[in-house]
Amino acid sequence: MVTSPVVNTYPLSSYTFGTKEPKMEKDTSVADRLARMKVNYMKEGMRTSVEAILLVQEHNHPHILLLQIGNTFCKLPGGRLKPGENEIEGLKRKLTSKLGANSPALVPDWQIGECVAIWWRPNFETIMYPYCPPHITKPKRYGPVISTIPQQLSRFQFNMITA
Repeated sequence: MVTSPVVNTYPLSSYTFGTKEPKMEKDTSVADRLARMKVNYMKEGMRTSVEAILLVQEHNHPHILLLQIGNTFCKLPGGRLKPGENEIEGLKRKLTSKLGANSPALVPDWQIGECVAIWWRPNFETIMYPYCPPHITKPKRYGPVISTIPQQLSRFQFNMITA
């Protein structure tokens, strides 16, 4: 019998939230973003991005914390890695810059779990795949797809911590 990995989830009330100055998106549209990705790919090669799934529980039900961008768009916290940067260290850097306090004395001790999924973007389009298609020799980017999170998390067992 194969056992599922166990993830401890803590009540939302266990966390303290503050506010930060909003960071504006670099692009005003998806087309602008894809065009910027193409320019960056020509300069730097394949882009590697990481994003975190932050889980809390409320009423013994898991919830994913998302960042709200504008009035209609939400995303996972994370972003692009620096060239040669380790994925875990890069994710910690991104989490601290996006979610950490505005004080260098208060650096969070992020606990990074396992990789849930890897997605590939073979072209400068919005479509991403959970594998690198065999006919693609130079993928353009890889990172997560938010709509697949419930399915990806279904392999985990959640331990709801109440205190």
